[in-house]
Amino acid sequence: MFFQHIYDKTLAQASYLIGCQKTGESIVIDAKRDVDTYLEIAKQNNLQITHITETHIHADFLTGSRELAKLTGAQLYLSDEGGEGWLYEFPHIGLKDGSVIKVGNLTLKVLHTPGHTPESISFLLTDHPASNEPVMLFTGDFVFVGDVGRPDLLEKAAGIQGTKEAGAKEMYKSIAKFNALPDYIQVWPGHGAGSACGKALGAVPSTTVGYEKVRNWAFQYPNNENGFVKYLLEDQPEPPKYFAMMKKLNKVDRPLLTAVPKLKKLAAQEFRSAFDKGVKLIDTRNKVDFATGFIPGSINIQGNNSFATWAGWLLNYEEPFMLLVAENQVEDVTRKLMRIGLDNVLGYIENVNPWLESGKTLAKSEVISLEEFKQLYTNNNIQLVDVRGEAEYKSGHIKGAENIFVGTLGNNLNKFKKDKQIVIHCQSGDRTAIAYSLLVKSGIKVKNYSAGMSEWVNAGNPIVTEV
Repeated sequence: MFFQHIYDKTLAQASYLIGCQKTGESIVIDAKRDVDTYLEIAKQNNLQITHITETHIHADFLTGSRELAKLTGAQLYLSDEGGEGWLYEFPHIGLKDGSVIKVGNLTLKVLHTPGHTPESISFLLTDHPASNEPVMLFTGDFVFVGDVGRPDLLEKAAGIQGTKEAGAKEMYKSIAKFNALPDYIQVWPGHGAGSACGKALGAVPSTTVGYEKVRNWAFQYPNNENGFVKYLLEDQPEPPKYFAMMKKLNKVDRPLLTAVPKLKKLAAQEFRSAFDKGVKLIDTRNKVDFATGFIPGSINIQGNNSFATWAGWLLNYEEPFMLLVAENQVEDVTRKLMRIGLDNVLGYIENVNPWLESGKTLAKSEVISLEEFKQLYTNNNIQLVDVRGEAEYKSGHIKGAENIFVGTLGNNLNKFKKDKQIVIHCQSGDRTAIAYSLLVKSGIKVKNYSAGMSEWVNAGNPIVTEV
């Protein structure tokens, strides 16, 4: 058996290519959208991609299953569980609980494991030349390392009201199904630490059924469904705004993108004309470079592993936008955008020169030190705004700070007080770089205590908590 774990650290998302080396057939589970990765792996290992499947209709990334099927001719095998409203709306071979996919001498048995979503399925793999007992379980967003999939996304992100409690109870039943499996089975989940699909995901890529029974919090509630439901639903991180769009696009018949796009490099006049017309400019430079000189009105989303998530929070899928990105990072940023379906890129500039060449000047961020912050905090009647997530804020924050999450700033500009000096902070500065650029773009004057909670706590300063 051939086995390859493919991990996209930008979305903490795992996919898998599994093959029968005797027959040359292979299957891909939960493909990301830039599918050239799988084509290359298959080619290097003398495999043909003949089967493609998914564990559920994903909310956090745009799958490449249909792109891969178009390029390879492979069959799509997708869940037909979940009932009305949860069926894929394009041709596929439907899967139900107990269905079996044969890939050469391998079989993948379908287990219906609802909870995260109604149609979620897992795949129990048996490598028959080695043993007739199953060896691996691919769980998608059902069971993670140390956690289970959250059932509140349908309500919080997709706006489907009244589903989170029902989903949590379904998850409790699915856990019992997992609990009945042999301890030795390897568990390969769909996400790792950093994903918004759970709140306590582990950093290692895989686990075993037996290990999760011992260490995963979800298995510590025997005969206590209410306690399980309560813990599962509380303190989940804010689901990014783009999740609702992913749920839609992964379900419907949509245009396909079978190659990584080549972005257009904009001439100075093209850029200035578009910018003057209101086309957003996303500056992907690191927060320090941005702070020392940025094009007024641009938004700083650093091109790091969190780039796609914040772009999905802040960009409108229907509107074009531009990028400021170094030439050698264009492909990387393009891949990150296409993985969540943000394809409406007008083009890019590689530095601030097109702005300076027109005789205009750059703005600078007002970043303050710990001592400057303490002076303002002690002696001035400031408005202190903590832009971290709600659960982070509750676990410990600076006394008097208000919590306005960076992803929702655009809907909460009225909460910023015009008659006070505003100071923002987060944990270590990445999110305040975004928040600062958004606020000054909206005409709100603000100072950025960039070092944030990390420096504040490490210096021995007090915090308060909310239970």
